[in-house]
Amino acid sequence: MCGIIGYVGKKEKKKILLDGLQELEYRGYDSAGIAIIENQRLKHFKAIGKLENLREKTKKYESSNFGIAIGHTRWATHGKPTELNAHPHLGKYSFVVHNGIIENYQEIKAELQNKGITFLSQTDSETIVHLFESDYEKNRDSFQAFTNTINRLDGAYATLLITEVEEETIFFAKNGSPMLIGFSGEDIYFASSDTPIIRKATEVYYLEDGEYGYSKDGNVTLFNQEGEKSFIKKPLTTNKASAQKDSFRFFMEKEIYEQGRVMGETMMGRVLDNSINFDELEKSLFENITNIKICACGTSYHSALTGAYLLERIAKIPCQVEIASEFRYKEPLLQASTLFITISQSGETADTLEALKMAKRAGLKSLSICNVDNSSIVRESDNAILTRAGIEKGVASTKAFATQTMVLWMFTLYVAQLKKSITQEQLQTEINAMIHTPKALLVTDKLHAKLHRLSKRYLHGHGFFFIGRDIFFPLALEGALKLKEISYLHAEGYPAGEMKHGPIALADSELFTIALMPSSMQYEKIKSNVEELSARDATILAISPKPFELADDCIRTKYSSHPMLEFFEMMVATQLLALEISIRLGNDVDMPRNLAKSVTVE
Repeated sequence: MCGIIGYVGKKEKKKILLDGLQELEYRGYDSAGIAIIENQRLKHFKAIGKLENLREKTKKYESSNFGIAIGHTRWATHGKPTELNAHPHLGKYSFVVHNGIIENYQEIKAELQNKGITFLSQTDSETIVHLFESDYEKNRDSFQAFTNTINRLDGAYATLLITEVEEETIFFAKNGSPMLIGFSGEDIYFASSDTPIIRKATEVYYLEDGEYGYSKDGNVTLFNQEGEKSFIKKPLTTNKASAQKDSFRFFMEKEIYEQGRVMGETMMGRVLDNSINFDELEKSLFENITNIKICACGTSYHSALTGAYLLERIAKIPCQVEIASEFRYKEPLLQASTLFITISQSGETADTLEALKMAKRAGLKSLSICNVDNSSIVRESDNAILTRAGIEKGVASTKAFATQTMVLWMFTLYVAQLKKSITQEQLQTEINAMIHTPKALLVTDKLHAKLHRLSKRYLHGHGFFFIGRDIFFPLALEGALKLKEISYLHAEGYPAGEMKHGPIALADSELFTIALMPSSMQYEKIKSNVEELSARDATILAISPKPFELADDCIRTKYSSHPMLEFFEMMVATQLLALEISIRLGNDVDMPRNLAKSVTVE
């Protein structure tokens, strides 16, 4: 995700900002920028691409007197990776950096444009600086203007604002996106994570949602909804690698825990009170479209299979899913009435990219679902939906899969709206379930502790079967893949009803069966399938909101009212199971053998 760094003090500010942004590279970015106010002069620099480009632009600039400074690495959400869209964003005399998504930015932008204010970027973030200046022009009180600005924003934000009318002050606010304040004598630092300020600051305060304030004269004044508040500083770690992992043992573990937060960002501005909205999609994309073909590899293929179930059931549109490496060589019959969708975490997956080019040559309309803006697949596609998962350092995908699946669910409802294949009542039911999804993704201490205990029972044997029905079949495939990738144990995903057509021959006490048993979808059917395996002495781990007396072990889930809520909650359980088994086996969870994060070869 995007990264933020800020500084108030007398040290050389360019180096603090650039070094801090370099420590945030692990979060992923496609552009970067800095802004500094020193000696009543405001300077700013921006560059697309790597930080080396920004260093080159700033190599002749130095700042060594007292001043204020902010910097940012951007992961594009609204607008392409360009210098105009890069942060910091400029008003007439102020700059802002922002992480998160402002859900009501279109409403605010239209209001400001009607007042004659010109916007330079395509971003939601630029509305913050113009809103601040518009309010300041009325009351001439900079902190009140900042407070009024924050009160107008809906969505998630961690933001820093500097202005020439208050040249020794940094204004800050946090809601939904991480932000901390570091302290070292009279020097004050701001950052979106620990790493940029380690060995610079000695103490830290982690802002809570709804907190805002300003830093001036070596002091921080903090407010929340109750008014001004006191706060307690904590010692700051000196271990940068540990700080990047936020005290988690592995990046994969951290990314599993992040899923609830990033899912909120995936939905922001798209899941409205009574409809689904995709600003990035043109209505003409769906003209004369009678069917959909989705092409992907690996984990993305599993999310595609899930999407196909949803598209046919809810949007009532035929949908076919292809493995990209097979699709390329099967001489497929392609029709102009097909919308061709590609899914890729990196946007550089070679087989998927080549499949997309084939579809384009055949004249098909194309849409990509991807985590990286300006990637090859995004550039090649007619339209793109970004998953907003942020960078994923663990090779075994977790939050990328979750956000891809959520985008497909949202896309299904969007298509259903256009086709009028869903009633408003049905749509509202789906939206209500979506809104609860981040909670279904939360990892509780109780769940993680139980999976840690259970994992020691599943280290040996001749293999694993992950079984499920309907959308839980692709989840079974994904659960098996996660276990294979990081534990190196043999695992298979199967449709539960297919077990009796051959695979059940393997059933004995050394066969571990992970049974996905949702109560909201075909529970009695899968229960019967699991009973068949139990009768042949297979060891059963049931994941279900219902107790199952034949299970050797059971993970009781909380949600039972909607299949997708059960899907996401069970997904977390399978991810944690794979993680804990791999750790017990002593494997490198983040860098499993023989695998790469982005597969750019056939």
